[in-house]
Amino acid sequence: MQRKDRGKEITMKDASKLRIGIVVSDYYADMITGRLFAGAMETLREWKVAEENIIIVRTPGCFEIPYGCVKLLQGEKPDAIITLGCIVRGETDHDKYIASAVSQGIIDLTREYRIPISLGILTVNNLDQAKARSTGKNNKGCEAAAAAMMMALL
Repeated sequence: MQRKDRGKEITMKDASKLRIGIVVSDYYADMITGRLFAGAMETLREWKVAEENIIIVRTPGCFEIPYGCVKLLQGEKPDAIITLGCIVRGETDHDKYIASAVSQGIIDLTREYRIPISLGILTVNNLDQAKARSTGKNNKGCEAAAAAMMMALL
């Protein structure tokens, strides 16, 4: 089965034997991260990941996502982790500091544990951009899930 993603064909594989962790921020859950999560779950089902092999950790915000990953890595030992969140630009540089810290935390964990961790954290200027990137064919939750499984299946 194939799926188009950013104009490229992605061949879906059988990922039924993979254990996949999802770390999702509850900040903007009703508007954004819930949609990212739904997209990731849809993609996991398409790739045949069994429900019992999906471990979900919820965090209050994006800054806490790396710690959620640590808890998964130390306890559940997943084959890959999908991170989902949304950081909206504000009146200060707060968004840049949070995005940088979270990204670096994820990179560090990927290197330390040698487990793929996909970055499905939106960094946007406003909520309209976030909504556009969390729905339909442009759902970045789908892309993050596919990236995590592709890397786990290397």
